[in-house]
Amino acid sequence: MAKPSLKSSFVCTNCGNVTSKWAGKCEACGEWNTIAEEGPLSSGPSKGLGGKRGRTLELTDLSTEEAPPPRTEAGVGELDRVLGGGLVQASALLVGGDPGIGKSTLLLQAAARFARNGLKVIYVSGEEAAAQVRMRAQRLGLTDSPVMLAAETNLRDILTTLDQEKPDLAIIDSIQTMWADHVEAAPGSVSQVRSAAHELTSFAKRKGIAVIMVGHVTKEGQIAGPRVVEHMVDTVLYFEGERGHQFRLLRAVKNRFGPADEIGVFEMTGKGLIEVKNPSALFLSERGTPAAGSVVFAGIEGTRPVLCEIQALVSPSPHSQPRRSVVGWDGSRLAMILAVLESRCGVPFQGLDVYLNVAGGMRISEPGADLAVAAALVSAREDTALPPEAVIFGEISLSGALRPVSQAENRLKEAQKLGFTTAIVPPLSKRISDQGVALRQMPDLAGFVEDVFGGGPVRQ
Repeated sequence: MAKPSLKSSFVCTNCGNVTSKWAGKCEACGEWNTIAEEGPLSSGPSKGLGGKRGRTLELTDLSTEEAPPPRTEAGVGELDRVLGGGLVQASALLVGGDPGIGKSTLLLQAAARFARNGLKVIYVSGEEAAAQVRMRAQRLGLTDSPVMLAAETNLRDILTTLDQEKPDLAIIDSIQTMWADHVEAAPGSVSQVRSAAHELTSFAKRKGIAVIMVGHVTKEGQIAGPRVVEHMVDTVLYFEGERGHQFRLLRAVKNRFGPADEIGVFEMTGKGLIEVKNPSALFLSERGTPAAGSVVFAGIEGTRPVLCEIQALVSPSPHSQPRRSVVGWDGSRLAMILAVLESRCGVPFQGLDVYLNVAGGMRISEPGADLAVAAALVSAREDTALPPEAVIFGEISLSGALRPVSQAENRLKEAQKLGFTTAIVPPLSKRISDQGVALRQMPDLAGFVEDVFGGGPVRQ
């Protein structure tokens, strides 16, 4: 009987669409030069599982009680918070971030902390030589940490070494540089990245070793390679920040052992990353005399309340198509807020350039920032500063109504802690305890503009 022929397929590295032939442009997402050849995953029979009978699974009910997975704390509060309380044994983690943002620095510091807490740690670098990693460790003051170091890209050799040394934690920097010799593709390709991630994740589960993999990101901010890699691992962390700011945010976008969307805040210094225990005070530390277009927003990141400054600038546009520039927020959300202000409140923005910025390199994704953004826009347009002691939060609907947001009490506690005495908020759905902050509840956006800006803007 002749063996079935194995054919290669072609996969788009941007959206994962599979085709039978190569093309310059992906038919699914429209991106150019993203089609890569992918070899067959198996040489076995194409139908069924070869007639072999598997083992019977042990079934349990939903009431079965199991002990929570054991964790090891790093001793860095911000890192332990993002991990959900510490590192879980036999887990696979993926850390992504822009080039030069500090991923290797963060993981080298974490490796040193875990090693000092009694874990056996191996750090494998596929991008830098061992001497370069030692130079970074010397600069960070970590040379006395019992971390074992290797510089290698061959996945088979790495797994053999890990199997022999039996560490508690292995750090792979990075997954895009790993090369599996059983896959006929170049390092960094879809097949190689998927195969390397699968082998490392399976090894972590079989041997009870925690594995942390570093992943590069694309220009869109997504981890490079197939999205299936993010589904394989237990935890996905993104290391964010702006090159011009010293703040860095470690954000959990997936965590099977803890809360998602949790953040840890660090400050980049000459001696490495230092954890920031009070992010709100840090983000507002450089805030001077309140000016028009400046608003303090009380937000929630994961389980933590964070106060930050939202800045807006509105100026006459010399172009027929005014500019809409956004840093740290969703541009589509800004377009919606501008449309609601024009349609429901009579605040025109035609012929005006609009610039919006979240100070300190912070990125906000929750809709609770709608009211703060609207306040900053109207304040900038009318050249009228809002009260310096006020914080603002609330969601805006397309009808112009203001909707309450979650965890209002925690937001107010954080505001009171930092000395704010007034909060401009939507109507609250339930009564909250006295937080020492006077509440100004607004029914809708038009009422907010009329109340705060004295009858609404009239300047054309």
